[in-house]
Amino acid sequence: MEAFLISTGVVALAEIGDKTQLLAFLLAARFRKPLPICLGILVATIANHAFAGALGAWITSQVSPMTMRWVLGLGFLAMAVWTLIPDKIDEEVEGGGKLKLGVFGTTVVAFFMAEMGDKTQIATVALAAQFNAFIAVVAGTTLGMMIANVPAVFLGDKMAGRIPVRLVHGVAALIFAAIGVATLAGLGQGLGF
Repeated sequence: MEAFLISTGVVALAEIGDKTQLLAFLLAARFRKPLPICLGILVATIANHAFAGALGAWITSQVSPMTMRWVLGLGFLAMAVWTLIPDKIDEEVEGGGKLKLGVFGTTVVAFFMAEMGDKTQIATVALAAQFNAFIAVVAGTTLGMMIANVPAVFLGDKMAGRIPVRLVHGVAALIFAAIGVATLAGLGQGLGF
């Protein structure tokens, strides 16, 4: 349950202002069909994060616990810094709306591509390696993505100006940094850290 809750919270916070959330705003404004957009986000996120979680689980099986501790600790600290860097929609992602796949298909392709190498995908790899709980982490990171993106689809511009993005990113960065420091210090080894 801990892996699920931490994964949900960290990704929900990290996703605020992320390029995929910006993409959700863009798709909602362009297509004005929230249900297929939300379903497309869900399908793309499950596929992307399942791949990332499997990679994290595989890395855990290939690397010694001491090496893994250092890689994860430094990785979480890097995620803390990366979270503070504002995202924008990349040109290739923004062009996803021109595909002839319909609203659902366009959303799946655009979101899957936007998540490749994104901080929430990298966080999913690290969390899966950290907790060694594939299903809990993928379910948690997927829920975190939905918590951040479904309101973006339904509320769009009304919500955009009201979220203190810098504050949310700061909180997410602090959480990533705390997990990184705890991992490097070897704290909570019996708890999955």
